[in-house]
Amino acid sequence: MKPVRYFKTAALVVLLILVGVTTGDRSPISDAQAYISQTYDQIRLFSEALSIVQKNYVEEPDPQELVRGAIKGMLTSLDPHSSFMTPDMYKEMQIDTQGEFQGIGITIGIRDDILTVIAPIDDTPAFRAGILAGDKIVKIENTTTKDMSLMEAVKLMRGPKGTKVTISIVREGTPEPIEYTITRDVIPLYSVKTKDIDPAIGYVRITSFQKKTSTEFREALEKTRNEKGDAFKGLVLDLRNNPGGLLVSAIEVADQFIKNGPIVSTKGRMKNQDFSYNANEKGTEPEYPMVVLVNGGSASASEIVAGALQDDKRAIIIGTTTFGKGSVQTIYALGDGSGMRVTTARYFTPSGRSIQATGIEPDIVVRNKTGAPRGHVREKDLTGHLENNQVKNDVDSSDDKEEEAPAMDIIPEDPAEDAQLMRAIDLLKGLDLFKDMHSGTSAQVKE
Repeated sequence: MKPVRYFKTAALVVLLILVGVTTGDRSPISDAQAYISQTYDQIRLFSEALSIVQKNYVEEPDPQELVRGAIKGMLTSLDPHSSFMTPDMYKEMQIDTQGEFQGIGITIGIRDDILTVIAPIDDTPAFRAGILAGDKIVKIENTTTKDMSLMEAVKLMRGPKGTKVTISIVREGTPEPIEYTITRDVIPLYSVKTKDIDPAIGYVRITSFQKKTSTEFREALEKTRNEKGDAFKGLVLDLRNNPGGLLVSAIEVADQFIKNGPIVSTKGRMKNQDFSYNANEKGTEPEYPMVVLVNGGSASASEIVAGALQDDKRAIIIGTTTFGKGSVQTIYALGDGSGMRVTTARYFTPSGRSIQATGIEPDIVVRNKTGAPRGHVREKDLTGHLENNQVKNDVDSSDDKEEEAPAMDIIPEDPAEDAQLMRAIDLLKGLDLFKDMHSGTSAQVKE
């Protein structure tokens, strides 16, 4: 996870005084002083508004909630990805990126206003206890879940390894609620999945980029190639509906396929936000054919991987245009345990292109036709998104031919119904057949 930086007002003021911006004949110092003066004017205005609310609101407001609300409003006014996190949200974010937590091992959601088990996680206390997908959780310990938020439910069910929690569930076909007392344990969150799709073609899916993703991915690759043995002809890397995650994990995954040269670069307003990340030849995978699957749900870190492999001509990209989030967020911890996610830089692919609000265009466009047709909301559709300075009028989609047929965000469970995956397999087999033909080897494709 990225180093956490603490926001200090005094340090910011000093920084403003030291850095400044030169405009015309004005000196950096005078510009910095003018900026600070404007800032203090606005702080006085905020203080005035806060005082009026505290004195006159119909009920006595909580000062903490007022200030947190103001911080939230400040960040959401910047762009769609800068945000405020309460202490609970901040802890949850850290868990998501670390890749494990202590609890009972279920994914939950709100369905028809009822707290519902989406699925138990394999080989966890909840799974072994017999909790099933679709179970309605009506009580946690002695607390009813009626009108309970997901965050409150998570807080009650998580806890130290070895401690117990009792939940009451209602299951279809069962007349009375069933009570389960479950002992909490360490629950790993795996971000890499594999499945057998073809005797000669490997398949690895990355669902998000967490702290352990790169290690999991390398292990999955090694296992896949060993299982295929001499029959191995190529790899499908599935990044569809991958919302992103840690920048460093995305770089480590891309580095496993790129021998040398840049993977991604970032550029911010401050010099210390400008970085260029280059590939390391050590540990690079062999040069086998490769396809990367993407769609409108592929965002941020997954776009960094797809963009790097596309620019390096290491893989063929198949699917539909990606989300188009070409910005980097830095996490800052605040003194009360809350946190801020702040957009601090734009990122660029190895060729220097920004995909902000435009996304990565696949080399071969393939749309899945199964499931309910539902177009993806992309970065360009979000109010207040950053503009792409490399593209004129990035919000004008009138010439976007892909929008004539909305991209699907549903990936079929049955590989045979997954048009994007089937196209990838056919392409990899075709490339292998073509290579054999030109090497003089007897070529034969077996289905």
